[in-house]
Amino acid sequence: MEKEINLLDLIVMSFRALGRAFAACGAAFVHVLLMMVRYWWLFVIVLSIAVAGSLYYTRFENRTFKANSVALINGASIQQFDQAFLPLRTIQLVPEDAAIKPYLKNKTICGLRTYYVIDALNDGTSDYVDYDRESYPTDTLRVRMKDRLGLQFRIKGRDLGQIRDVENALLAYLNSNDALGQSYQGYLANLREEAAFNHQQAQKLDSLTSYYYFNEKTVVPTINKQGTNAANINLYVDSKVKLFLDDIYKQQQHMQQVDYRLQLATAPVVLENHFYLSPTPVNSRVKVLCCTLFLAWLLTYICVELINNRKAISAWLKQ
Repeated sequence: MEKEINLLDLIVMSFRALGRAFAACGAAFVHVLLMMVRYWWLFVIVLSIAVAGSLYYTRFENRTFKANSVALINGASIQQFDQAFLPLRTIQLVPEDAAIKPYLKNKTICGLRTYYVIDALNDGTSDYVDYDRESYPTDTLRVRMKDRLGLQFRIKGRDLGQIRDVENALLAYLNSNDALGQSYQGYLANLREEAAFNHQQAQKLDSLTSYYYFNEKTVVPTINKQGTNAANINLYVDSKVKLFLDDIYKQQQHMQQVDYRLQLATAPVVLENHFYLSPTPVNSRVKVLCCTLFLAWLLTYICVELINNRKAISAWLKQ
């Protein structure tokens, strides 16, 4: 026969189990306090060393910051850029004559990473960088841009002059890549042709508009403010301007976008903004101090338990 239990018994058993759990936690907490009081000198020594070490590690000249920027890729694909950027993570693959090599050798910079740039509105404008890597290729809400990537590296100190030197060295290395250069040349030629075509179409549309509205033969009767008929007056009213107005706006907007892209296409890889430092260092004093104290306390407590139970451990090992 199957055992049955009513709801009241189940609630009572649950509260009893919860009470035993709290009692066990309380007993463990009291035991830890007793061990800390009994071996207080060992805790004081280890924690003091941990505090001194964390303060030395987080000294001002040793603080590491994240430097971020957004790179505009002219012509090449994201995969081509990744292939050119990947050797920077392995110092041995970087040529000796590369300007970025010394900064990698002496560990001035480290942790080079790339992140996707998200176009949330799908309007060709970058909205934010996906530092948390929450997007995926088929995401329709967080659309990954195909011509932009977020770049990040870690650097010691806040010397802006040194950051600009690293930035120039990084761009020089990327722009010297043959694959990126070939893709850039084809992209630049197509972009110039598109810009010239847009300007020609704008001139044609402008000439057509001027001919239609400023032709002397185009006269119609209109009504003046007094309500009387006034014939032989040229037509400049909004009802006719709408015939070409939308086309003019669309052409002008597209032409401005192409001209802006052409203006930015000065190299295979350009930065939309200079590298900027995050305000909080990676190894901030508070974070490092808390982590170090917790690890030091945990290690000390394990050693204390081993010392306190050394006789039982020795007897167990002799079996």
